[in-house]
Amino acid sequence: MPFDVGRHGPALYASSHGPEKARLWAYLGSAPFESYAAFETHYAAAAQKEDPLLYAILDKATGEAVGHATLMRIDPANRVIEVGNILYTPALMRTPGGTEAMELLARYVFETLGYRRYEWKCNALNAPSRRAAVRYGFRFEGIFRQHMIVKGRSRDTAWFSMLDSEWPQRAHGFVHWLAPENFDAEGRQLTPLGTFNADVMEVGEVRLRRASLADRPVVEEVQRRAYAKNRILLGVEPVPLLWDYGQVFREREVWVVDGETALSAVLILEPRAEDLLLDSLAIAPMAQGGGLGNVLLAAADARAHALGRSTVRLYTGEPLSAYINWYRRKGYSIERVEQMPDRRLVHMAKALG
Repeated sequence: MPFDVGRHGPALYASSHGPEKARLWAYLGSAPFESYAAFETHYAAAAQKEDPLLYAILDKATGEAVGHATLMRIDPANRVIEVGNILYTPALMRTPGGTEAMELLARYVFETLGYRRYEWKCNALNAPSRRAAVRYGFRFEGIFRQHMIVKGRSRDTAWFSMLDSEWPQRAHGFVHWLAPENFDAEGRQLTPLGTFNADVMEVGEVRLRRASLADRPVVEEVQRRAYAKNRILLGVEPVPLLWDYGQVFREREVWVVDGETALSAVLILEPRAEDLLLDSLAIAPMAQGGGLGNVLLAAADARAHALGRSTVRLYTGEPLSAYINWYRRKGYSIERVEQMPDRRLVHMAKALG
């Protein structure tokens, strides 16, 4: 919420000026304050500014401020905005709440404000901030040398960004990381956020990359062309051709293989609490017959291992016996056959060693 120095200042000052204050303030523009009066004066002025726009990060249980962040360098014309001046006190560091705060800001930037580009910049020497940017799904863009003078010292600045086209897949990662089932009884994470936000998988010599909304038209075209031939055998529209792909990008992982001139393959996965669902495997017609199907199955196995899932599941139409037999040869077995109003789906599973 917007920072109010009277409401948020006392608790934030106390928690940010303990034994670790030098480390907490090392890379911020302001130094630790000599007194609460100096802190209050600084933050009373900061809270009045529209850029940077200062937000308090609150502990849900106590309502007390445990950190702050700003939205800054606000450029409505180009729809570009930066998150900065991030202060996390020990009560917020390395907690789900710290990650949730960044998720809420990113969601606000993209889904409420409608910005195109979300920036993260930090001192190039600030290794924890650089690791955090990558963990949250920002992409490193480079170093601006001798960019600023901060506290009397020259600063090189590391630049990171996230785009609106990338946000749906990043949001998917945040949602799965924050889910209660991703934490054990002691509150320890089971799968790191960096794993959910992985951008690349390599299977042998084949590289899969995480798709963005910029890929959506081509992804839909590969899906359409790959599944069209099943329509005659099924007698109905194949399931992947019924999907809203905007929803797919929000709710599933979308991976692609780039060919020399166009996308060669699409792999759509859905991490679930107990397994990984292989929702779709599609090879562009021009790339079929080259072993990419085996690569995508291996990629699904690798992704399940990375996410800590011990089972991969999939489904296919009952008339597609060639696919069913192929999946069997790859270690899948039939669990059940589901009668749908217009078709019968064969559900298969593979236990990973």
